[in-house]
Amino acid sequence: MIETEKKQTVVKGFGRHEKDTGSPEVQIALITARIDALNEHFAKFKKDTNSRRGFLKLIGQRRKLLKYLQETDPSKYQEILTKLNLRK
Repeated sequence: MIETEKKQTVVKGFGRHEKDTGSPEVQIALITARIDALNEHFAKFKKDTNSRRGFLKLIGQRRKLLKYLQETDPSKYQEILTKLNLRK
């Protein structure tokens, strides 16, 4: 899990207002932070297959949110991709 301080900075950076945690932009950013943390974990522990399932579920959840954002607001979608350095 990511720390609360890091979570708050992500919410401030991507949220529409200070306490915004439900918008797709914030959710995508938080999931991306968790994915990055798990990537570092898997670099150390290559045989941790139990955590890999949750990792793949997170990737799928982020993919769904990105697809939703692309359909509803393409400009925000492009902005999120550039801010988070995601390939698409």
